[in-house]
Amino acid sequence: MFNPSQADVRRFFCGAHAKAVAGQPMEAIETLASQWIAEHPEYHADLLDADAAVARVYDGQDGQQNPFLHLSMHLSISEQCSIDQPRGIRQAVELLERRRRSLHDAHHEVMECLGRMMWESQRAGRPPDGQAYIDCVQRRATQD
Repeated sequence: MFNPSQADVRRFFCGAHAKAVAGQPMEAIETLASQWIAEHPEYHADLLDADAAVARVYDGQDGQQNPFLHLSMHLSISEQCSIDQPRGIRQAVELLERRRRSLHDAHHEVMECLGRMMWESQRAGRPPDGQAYIDCVQRRATQD
């Protein structure tokens, strides 16, 4: 299983952004990452210097969220939907996207469900509950 370090993840996103800005060829995963990066211009400055990105501590003290965590969650949700794992997540996200009329907005709501599932899993010392995750996304999709 692929288990990148924090530095690897940050360098990946910085590299994908640099390639996109320069119009260089990209791997499929870099293209997907660059599409999510384009949706977040507020992160572009953080992605310009890979060494500074690796050194920076995102602890929320300055009120700024961690762009690398946020972008990683977008990629994770995209991958989950592409393989429908956990089963049913693709349909739940598609339903939420239709209700919100935006894949981007849907992803942000899914992130809240994903974060809660991971937090509860870690707190309880149990594997993540994929069904609770999907149920959370479906509830959001049916709320006005």
